[in-house]
Amino acid sequence: MRTFLLKRLPSGLLVLLLASFLVFLILRLIPGDPATTLAGPDATPATVDAIRAQLGLNQPLFSQYAHWLGHLLTGDLGPSYAIGGQVSDLIGNGLAATVQLTLGALLLVVLLALPLAVLGTTTRHRAVAATVQAVTTAVLAVPPFVTGLLLVLLFAVTLGLLPAGGHESLLDAPDLAVQYLLMPALCLALPSAAVLAHYLKNGIDRALGEDYVRTATALGVSRRRILWQHALPNALPPAVTVLGLQIGQLIAGAVLVERIFAWPGLGQLIEQGVLRRDYPVVQDLLLLVVAAYVTVQLLTDLAYAWLDPRVRWE
Repeated sequence: MRTFLLKRLPSGLLVLLLASFLVFLILRLIPGDPATTLAGPDATPATVDAIRAQLGLNQPLFSQYAHWLGHLLTGDLGPSYAIGGQVSDLIGNGLAATVQLTLGALLLVVLLALPLAVLGTTTRHRAVAATVQAVTTAVLAVPPFVTGLLLVLLFAVTLGLLPAGGHESLLDAPDLAVQYLLMPALCLALPSAAVLAHYLKNGIDRALGEDYVRTATALGVSRRRILWQHALPNALPPAVTVLGLQIGQLIAGAVLVERIFAWPGLGQLIEQGVLRRDYPVVQDLLLLVVAAYVTVQLLTDLAYAWLDPRVRWE
């Protein structure tokens, strides 16, 4: 397992390096100038130039990139241009809420996908199978912001069961935190749960068509035992890969969902950074998302290797 991990670390580090360069370059290609934004509409060119020199924006792009990368390697994210304060403090304030939302959505993805996949595979009623297929297709077709509004109308406005928005720490008030978390986590989880359920169902169907299943059925082994002890474990490795990809979608989708439900995570911070052309905040946040995605993919590969020994042998 250690050798398996060491083989994948260099590629992950290379992805982070390339991502850092692309993030840095793309932000500079977007129209707008932080110095002009900070100076205000009535500022003179001399004032704008002075601010650019103070921020180091008058240096060559390669020098700016090397300066940013060097500070990243030492753990010094530097100050924010426009929002104010240290970038590390700003990210730290919103990171816990975003992690809470992402983990809650991930839990719902698994809890929803597994029963849907098993039900779609084992049911003998065509109406039930068609309903499962229709639900998963509809969830994928509806954009998350529409799903969020529908959830608010149903659970907050019509039924009055959950708050429409806000946030509470799990450590301070767990019962209230779960109420605030449930709707945004469900909104974020539904598309990924539909994708995972689809792949898991196909994997179970393929496993149930193997020769060993027919042999076990002929020997009198119950279908339930075949499903849970043989077919489902063999369908898990590909599903784990799909789940790893969906975790990346959860991290990226959290930005939009936080906006819908007034969730005080990193989504609001990156929105402020983009609007104010706050380069340090935006580029550090984007690179953090890439790093999280690379880490998830690495952990997914390890889980796949643990579930399928043939991968470790290769």
